[in-house]
This record gives sequence, C-alpha cells and structure tokens, in this order.
Amino acid sequence: MKQDPSTNYRFTLRMKVRDYECDLQGIVNNANYQHYTEHTRHEFLIQQGMSFAELHQQGIDAVVARINMAFRKPLRSGDEFLSCLNVTKEGVKYMFYQDIYRLPDYELCNRAVVTTVCINNGKLSAGIPQLDEIANPGE
Repeated sequence: MKQDPSTNYRFTLRMKVRDYECDLQGIVNNANYQHYTEHTRHEFLIQQGMSFAELHQQGIDAVVARINMAFRKPLRSGDEFLSCLNVTKEGVKYMFYQDIYRLPDYELCNRAVVTTVCINNGKLSAGIPQLDEIANPGE
C-alpha cells in the first residue's frame, strides 16, 4: 500500500462516489472529475473564509479559463477518495493543482491543473488579495 500523500497538499477533502456518477462501464464518467475538483476548490475557499456567493455580490467572479486532466485509474461506485489541492498565482492566473487518490490504497486516479482568473465588474482583475496571500505567501 502506498503512503498517504495528503501532507503534500494545502487542502484535502474526503468524498465518496455515488452510483449515478458512473457510466455503463461501471466507472466514474470523466465529466464528474470536473465536479469533484470544483467542489474541492469551493470547500477550500470556504475553509479560507471566502465564498463564491459573497465574492459575486462584491462584483468578483472567479472563473475557469482552462482545465487539463489526466485520467490514471478509474473510480467505481462506492469508492472513497481524497481530493487534494495546491494553489499558486502566476500573473493574473490562479493555478490549482488537484489530484484525486482512491482510498484506502492511495492510488492516483486523476491529476488536474485548473487555471482560473478573476473578473471584477466585467473586467479581468488582478485577483483576490486574500487568495493571493494563500497562493503566494510572503510576496
């Protein structure tokens, strides 16, 4: 069995595959991995004291600009998994590095890089100061 990788990430979230997320092959449909990574980013922001709804009310919308996913091992109905996240900032972009590990064997199932940007009142903005401090501490 592989070692728990969660200490290598800023945030982890434990989840479980639901039956309806699987396709006819009995494995998680590829589109659902996007849902898992999105839910993880939302929960991460909540843990940091931010909410998408509150940001939107302030005129700030964090939007996905690009997603790159690599599918390694399939998840199946009932599987429990860890959705793990790291974040950095590159210019105006936030780069979320997200991995999904099946439990209990910690097999890497999915690896994603999600690029997001912030739109402030309809215009590309420099970002969210609170998230900047998290993404690039000490800068």
